[in-house]
Amino acid sequence: MNVTIVDYNSGNISSVINSFKKVTEDKVNIEATSDLNKIKSSDKVVLPGQGSFKSCIDALNKIKGLTDTLNEFAITNKKPLFGICVGLQMFADIGYEETETKGLGWISGKVTKIDNQNGKFKLPHIGWNQINIVKESKIFQNIENNSHMYFVHSYEFIPNDKNVISATTDYSSNIVCSIEKENIFGTQFHPEKSDKFGLKIIDNFINL
Repeated sequence: MNVTIVDYNSGNISSVINSFKKVTEDKVNIEATSDLNKIKSSDKVVLPGQGSFKSCIDALNKIKGLTDTLNEFAITNKKPLFGICVGLQMFADIGYEETETKGLGWISGKVTKIDNQNGKFKLPHIGWNQINIVKESKIFQNIENNSHMYFVHSYEFIPNDKNVISATTDYSSNIVCSIEKENIFGTQFHPEKSDKFGLKIIDNFINL
């Protein structure tokens, strides 16, 4: 099996690679690349994301053909794809960080700044927080409800269809922290920084 982590100069890629390799113990070929042919021929793709919505979309668009290749992989061929942090947010139609920016449009919705209730809640939302699993998800197999995951974000993804939400977290409001739609998965938290439960989520994705 080949699992490709999309390398488009996003910040958290080395920790993502290391955690995937730790889980698979070299039994699975894990490679970080922006090579379109390698992405196309992969069994599964991971889309990491660190930084602003706009900077991540711009970085994807700078690599000629990458967005089309990801569309073909996830939407046309319906192969498993996992977005992490801004990787999840980019599934949206539109994001409002820095400036209004068009997303990948895979899951209808928008990315907006967390309402911190006039400074009552600090932004970014950073550190460990509990997740509330709201629907059965393949990536949450053997993960207990109210498990703690690691977050770093100031913006949240608000999908139009609430049925895609697989988990939420409570910070200022009920924030979407995981989605599942057919072959597309995403977490707002960082599984690669979330200790044994995060590694279990990675393991579940690899074993889909």
